[in-house]
Amino acid sequence: MRRYRCADCGHVWRQDTSAAAEPRAKLSRTGLRWALEGIVVAHLTVARVAEGLGVAWDTANNAVLAEGKRLLINDPTRFEGVKVIGVDEHVWRHTRRGDKYVTVIIDLTPLRAGTGPARLLDMVEGRSKAAFKTWLADRDDAFRDAVEVVAMDGFTGFKTAAAEEIPDAVTVMDPFHVVRLARDALDRCRRRVQLAIHGHRGFRDDPLYKSRRTLHTGADLFTDKQSDRLRALFVDDAHVEVEATWGVYQRMIAAYRHEDRQRGRELMEKLITDLSAGVPKVLTELTTLGRTLKKRAADVLAYFERPGTSNGPTEALCESGSGWSGTGRSGWMSVVSNRV
Repeated sequence: MRRYRCADCGHVWRQDTSAAAEPRAKLSRTGLRWALEGIVVAHLTVARVAEGLGVAWDTANNAVLAEGKRLLINDPTRFEGVKVIGVDEHVWRHTRRGDKYVTVIIDLTPLRAGTGPARLLDMVEGRSKAAFKTWLADRDDAFRDAVEVVAMDGFTGFKTAAAEEIPDAVTVMDPFHVVRLARDALDRCRRRVQLAIHGHRGFRDDPLYKSRRTLHTGADLFTDKQSDRLRALFVDDAHVEVEATWGVYQRMIAAYRHEDRQRGRELMEKLITDLSAGVPKVLTELTTLGRTLKKRAADVLAYFERPGTSNGPTEALCESGSGWSGTGRSGWMSVVSNRV
């Protein structure tokens, strides 16, 4: 830092570096920007960033946290224009101590409007109703009044929180989670039948085990080999329960993939009605699925009335952040990439 002295009066002053760095900062503004973009955009670790800047790990980590909070989290315009939000839980850290889950809230408005990608709004410790309800309560009235749709998974806590804090918003249970419910029912049925027939879990050459991935595939995407495999599987009467559950799974996929959304809604509504009553007691997995779908029928059917509303981007963002905890405390900043 240069120092200057007046030749006449002897007054000494320092060079003004406020444009280059914060007062008493260890890194310049340019260095901070490079570090933040390195973590967010290039997915570098804090250790790599610290090495590139020639500073200690703690110095780089603390500086990126502070700059990320200033630039992203404290942005006063962050909550403006939000009409569609997605909410989901994510495993923050794999540890036995403390709450390892966080609730992730995403702005889906740009995606639905076709103006840009989904955008992270916040992450809250825990995955309870209280966590999401408290977050909504902390927002101002203008934000809550503007939210029209909330996309979520099957966790009733999120739905209850939304109903209490933003009662005018429509809750949508997105296709990803609905189909996953049916897929999980199919897997449980397959394992149960496998155990009943063979007395052990699936082995490599067991027909049910060999067909597990084919069972998950939509029938409209089958190859000839896959069609032949399932045809041979269902010839055996011992597999009739798996066939029935698979049929429900395929009906659900067909409803979501139908080119006519109104017709797709009718197919889904018929499926929910069929599963709500008249399911044989032996098909315990379908009974449970029907009970869940009946309870959340309004949320499931709401998807067909609001094109483009899906919690898929929230899931994708959570999955892409599965290694956040490995980049230190500043790793969570990587989810706000489209603001950098």
